[in-house]
Amino acid sequence: MNTPDADGILAEQLLRLTRRVHRIQKRHMEANGVGITPAQSRLLRTLALYASPPRMADIAERLEVVPRAVTTLVDGLEASGRVRRAPDPTNRRVIRIEMTDAGWRTLEELRRARRSAADDILAPLGPEQRETLGGLLSTLVDGMDASRPTARDEYARPPEDAGYPGSTPAPAEHPEGRA
Repeated sequence: MNTPDADGILAEQLLRLTRRVHRIQKRHMEANGVGITPAQSRLLRTLALYASPPRMADIAERLEVVPRAVTTLVDGLEASGRVRRAPDPTNRRVIRIEMTDAGWRTLEELRRARRSAADDILAPLGPEQRETLGGLLSTLVDGMDASRPTARDEYARPPEDAGYPGSTPAPAEHPEGRA
């Protein structure tokens, strides 16, 4: 007689939930005419955390990808007008990546899509259940971060020697007040 594997069932439920969140976000983005890949959206979210335009190498390290992958993502975002390459004022060999107004608008649309997905997913839960879920999710995220000393999520700081004093991520605000 086989007994159900509780952890296996839980893992499957988490995967199903994640896929559902992604589908809802994708529908929201498509309905609003925002064509962007998940990897591009992650890069935009990461760029928004920097107080000044980061180097491509800083972005690659933060996203834990090879620099060539960042180049490809930036190429696509630049072609759509969401980012631009800018020369470093102190080192002409270094290129920095700046988010454009179109990039900030896309980021805001991404935030709305994420919120819409969260609202849909959390709709069946009451306030107490949401609070409990929030606590459990925080425990999981904190546990993941503690077990992976090199792990960086989108709110972690890059190494101090990232190469450019202004490239340290901070809660950035768009020059016109958008975050």
